[in-house]
Amino acid sequence: MNIVYRIFGWMAHAVALLPLRVLYVLSDVIFFLAYHVAGYRRRVVERHIDDSFPELSACERRRIVKQFYHNFADYIVETIKLLHISDREMMRRMTFGNLEAIERLVDRDVQVMVLFSHCFNWEWAPSVTCWLHPHGGKPVEFGQVYRPLKNKWMDGFMLGLRSRFGSRNYAMKGVLRELLKARREGRCSVTGFMSDQKPIYGDVRHVIDFMNHPTPTLLGSEELASKLKMGVVYWDIRKVSRGHYHIDVVPVCEDASQTEQYEITDRYFSLLSATIERQPALWLWSHKRWKYPYRFESDGTPVYDPRSVR
Repeated sequence: MNIVYRIFGWMAHAVALLPLRVLYVLSDVIFFLAYHVAGYRRRVVERHIDDSFPELSACERRRIVKQFYHNFADYIVETIKLLHISDREMMRRMTFGNLEAIERLVDRDVQVMVLFSHCFNWEWAPSVTCWLHPHGGKPVEFGQVYRPLKNKWMDGFMLGLRSRFGSRNYAMKGVLRELLKARREGRCSVTGFMSDQKPIYGDVRHVIDFMNHPTPTLLGSEELASKLKMGVVYWDIRKVSRGHYHIDVVPVCEDASQTEQYEITDRYFSLLSATIERQPALWLWSHKRWKYPYRFESDGTPVYDPRSVR
């Protein structure tokens, strides 16, 4: 299998040398295969979008489904392009607004938690290191939390891509240790957390109404931020045009330890809902986000109900 992975790596590097205008032709081919031929998770995508947007017509929902697969195909070639893309071109294609919200926290030696999501193209977001320059020349450690992949070769390949702009990758189980170490050594950290994933089975403590679904939430990010008294911001991403994205930094709190329980989590999902509703095809609908069967009672109480799973 090692030779197979090596061949894939060589091919990926060769493909990444092509300009994006050529890669988008390849993306169109991937879209055709994924949507029309293989139907990759198409039933899952269609069901999620139908349930999330019941107020839309069937035609409008099918349009979102089709555009999702276009975005998904673009995500694939754009991610591979990270192997060979200049900082200058990336800064032209991925822009940021209100970075001052992060810089103000860093200037006060506050560790920063960035709440992000699986909205395309999240793999380009670490290029924030090209833009963010805190005052005073303070040492700042940029990083993102990830769940290691089962395939060791692919895990290493993706970690290499995600380190392209100098940020570090923290395995989910070790992030607290790494952030404590950074603080002890006087390094302020700006760390991204993808908090839209489902919690581990058996660890459901907070269920909200998200995109018209009873949704169990991850609480680890909020609890870690509170423990370390971190400042929290949200990244509101939008696709400006093909191959061009913009992220606005939205302040959530300056000290998570001063917030109420679930306040940060609820705020995050409220902001994420607005991001998705603005451009519905941008979110990763193929992820089986609503795998755990919950429903709400008439009084709003969430109840585990295996009969409600589809």
